[in-house]
Amino acid sequence: MGVDISGILLKHKTSIKENSGTVVSVDAYNIIYQFLSSIRGENGEPLKDASGNITSHLSGIFYRTATLLENNIKPVYSFDGKPFYLKFETLKERRVIREKNIDELNIAIKNNDTEKIKSLSSRINYITDDVVNESKKLLDYMGIPWVQAPSEGEAQASYMSKVGIVDSTISQDYDCLLFGARRVLRNFTMYGRRRISGTGKFINIVPEIIELNENLNYNGITQDQLIDIGILVGTDFNPGIRGIGAKTALSLIKKYNNINDVLKAKNKSIENLDEIENFFKNPPVENIDKLEFRPVNREGIIGYLCNERGFSENRINSIMDSIEKNYSNANQSNLDKFF
Repeated sequence: MGVDISGILLKHKTSIKENSGTVVSVDAYNIIYQFLSSIRGENGEPLKDASGNITSHLSGIFYRTATLLENNIKPVYSFDGKPFYLKFETLKERRVIREKNIDELNIAIKNNDTEKIKSLSSRINYITDDVVNESKKLLDYMGIPWVQAPSEGEAQASYMSKVGIVDSTISQDYDCLLFGARRVLRNFTMYGRRRISGTGKFINIVPEIIELNENLNYNGITQDQLIDIGILVGTDFNPGIRGIGAKTALSLIKKYNNINDVLKAKNKSIENLDEIENFFKNPPVENIDKLEFRPVNREGIIGYLCNERGFSENRINSIMDSIEKNYSNANQSNLDKFF
């Protein structure tokens, strides 16, 4: 979900090949939700192994990570820790929506409404401890580093971009810009033709890049003012001001200079404003000074994905052959080597 400031942002089409030779941080929960939602069978159910355990996240992580490695893009995944306490209201709202979708799904199942079953099923996703631990285990076998964030995974991923540990951050959420990510890559793990939920229509999704400094200069604002705009619109930590979208928020901030003066002029208030601002400016993060990209453990991957979870050994081997051909693994890589 996150903050909707799309209306004031400059975005440029990009491609995986154009980002070859870079290191990227990945908002792990963000893309795992995408995988759980979109990687499904004909009946709308997520992929499962012979024991009935979900494997959509493993399929997504393996094949998308392989695509990055084949194009010499080195990813580091950032996993959520303890949510910022002001996010609990948003999490509560998401649970209510999920429960509503479950009720509607049960009705659709009774009515044998195939299309609605597929549509509703894709909206009901859970990132469980098993999903997280299995994802980390697969990344370990692939030699890919991951970071356990103390709080929000997107804040950790953005921090790594902000301080120059990575070149860009892969996420669908614009919050990363508020957290200071220098470059955000959207539609980078799920692109191509995509079906619009609840319809028979398809749209073409292409990767895009958003440059933070370019957008600050384009809009004539500072990073602090961008944060103010996001809070006025509404974030995961506050509902925003009713009737104020991104363009209106931009105009107000440029007129009054800061969010406090905007709220005073509009006779409005935002609860916990100082805490929210500080969280975007100084989120809890794990300090990183070195990334370790290890060789791919082919035997471990075959054992885990194929022998344990029922993936095709021929296909997995073919992908790993391509990785080894196109990607040079780095042992105990120092950050200096990448820049």
